[in-house]
Amino acid sequence: MSRFGGYRWKHKPPDSDSKVATGHKNQSDMILQYKASVIDKCKVATEHNLSCVALATRYTEPVIIQRSKEQTEKYYREHVRSVDASSHLLSNDKNHSIRIDQLFSPDCDGNKPKTVILSGDSGRGKSFTLQKIMLDWATGELYSEIFDVMFLFKCEELKCIFEEMSLFELLSWSCSLTSNEISQILELTPEKVLILIDGIDEYVSHPPSHSMLVLTNPSDRARPMDILRSVLKGILLPESFMLVTTRSVAADAVMNLLKGPQRFTEIVGFSERGVQEYFQKFFQDKKLFRKTYERVKINESLLTACSVPLLCWMVCFCLKKHFTDDDHVIRELKTNTSIYVHFVSTLLEHHDQSQSVLTMLRSLGQRAEEGVKKREGLFVEKSVTATGLDPATNVFLYKDSLKRNNRQVPVFKFMHLSFQEFFTALYYVLLDKEESWGKVTELLNSMKLKGIINRPSPERRSNPIPSVVMFLCGLLNEKASSSLFEMIKWTVPQIIKLKTNLQESLLTVRRQHGCELFALRCLFELQDEKVVRRALGDWVSMNLHNVSLRSTDCWVLLYCLQCCPHVRYLNLMYCDLTAEKLKILQPALCMCKIMSCS
Repeated sequence: MSRFGGYRWKHKPPDSDSKVATGHKNQSDMILQYKASVIDKCKVATEHNLSCVALATRYTEPVIIQRSKEQTEKYYREHVRSVDASSHLLSNDKNHSIRIDQLFSPDCDGNKPKTVILSGDSGRGKSFTLQKIMLDWATGELYSEIFDVMFLFKCEELKCIFEEMSLFELLSWSCSLTSNEISQILELTPEKVLILIDGIDEYVSHPPSHSMLVLTNPSDRARPMDILRSVLKGILLPESFMLVTTRSVAADAVMNLLKGPQRFTEIVGFSERGVQEYFQKFFQDKKLFRKTYERVKINESLLTACSVPLLCWMVCFCLKKHFTDDDHVIRELKTNTSIYVHFVSTLLEHHDQSQSVLTMLRSLGQRAEEGVKKREGLFVEKSVTATGLDPATNVFLYKDSLKRNNRQVPVFKFMHLSFQEFFTALYYVLLDKEESWGKVTELLNSMKLKGIINRPSPERRSNPIPSVVMFLCGLLNEKASSSLFEMIKWTVPQIIKLKTNLQESLLTVRRQHGCELFALRCLFELQDEKVVRRALGDWVSMNLHNVSLRSTDCWVLLYCLQCCPHVRYLNLMYCDLTAEKLKILQPALCMCKIMSCS
């Protein structure tokens, strides 16, 4: 049996000491050349199409939590019933923070994980972390003694490749090594291979063409997503290690595939010290750094928002461009949507457009909506120009390339997936009266009828519709959207009617078990106290039992409780509360007659 799976070599591989020594020497040379290509590719971070910076000088390590075995087993029991959690998970008594260099360290029983799952909400820094791991391995700073070679796959790219290839060709497709070189490396040291897979959620939304196809021979040809299934399961490359990222703990379809033992970790963003470090690296000038950071620090809710790396970068960008009036900008940044609005407005102010801004934003929104509906993030040039956009000059689209049939094909994507969701929501409020009403009604109906919000957390968090709804709520907040709408001289048609429709939808959604926090987040983005009171009017008892609350969620909960003083019973049992989170909630907690928390 081959180390690649159920494959037997047609010819016996060389086994004399001299030939093995020669093989190791050749392998060493190949890997050194490969590392040089990785350094060249990963050393620069393109900050969402706006600037290029050295990754090593900008990267700030986020907080990563290793979930306890008990907590992860509970998740398995609730969502992945077909898997025996006890046989898949490593021992770990309680949640604790873990560094990147500890991801593959043995547990307290001496067992090492074969698969590390790095989950995290959108914008928390998962992709940048994988890029930094690749760079640090290539420079000898990380995992050089554990892994001889690493391969990085992005699922958003794999799902766009339809030609059939072998495992060796797929690995070669992702890097500078040839199929023959990869075959040689895998035969000599298969147990020192790490495969990084970014965005495993895409596997859920785009399952393999032959979901039951099992590949046992690395020479068998199939589509990349079909090959991926056998790699995830450990049928191909069983001795290799894997690090996969996902917006959430992946749903049943993926969790049942991942080989064990498994370690579940979650990237939660920057600590307060991390936010300070990022500001310092971004501004570089000490005086400018002190001025901006100290002002943000005073605004506790904005400081908490900056714990999300993407939002932190956007806030820094806006403040740098408006450093003469940063106090005004800081006061305006109250919600996630307001940060996106100010960022987009700032970009429009500082970049010339070849067409009217309103026309460009509508075209951008049309392209975004089509991508959201089809769950696509990469677009060929023809599909971009079909909406009237000029991809060469549009600052919100990032040009990339995709290898197809041995040639590089130009593709475009939004600077971040969340911008695709934002521009979809923006598109709905930039249409004329009837079309806008129709699009919003269709969106809200799909949210309710398809039961997206009350699905298990993994499916909900990887689905774009809830994010579009939240951005829509934020754009109907006149104060938050004013900087953009004043620029394009636009008034949202039927805004009162749209708010009423949203209010009724959220009233329906929040009555569904497990949807309470989503409804609260939407109301927070809306920032309309009258709507909040009507939407939560009969909510005397608020049960968030077993809902993991982030610090940002605590600001959401505080706002809603302050708008609705009639809430008398509050259940916060098993919500991952800390002293810092309780401090945020403290002004509203005293208003509750009965409260349960742990």
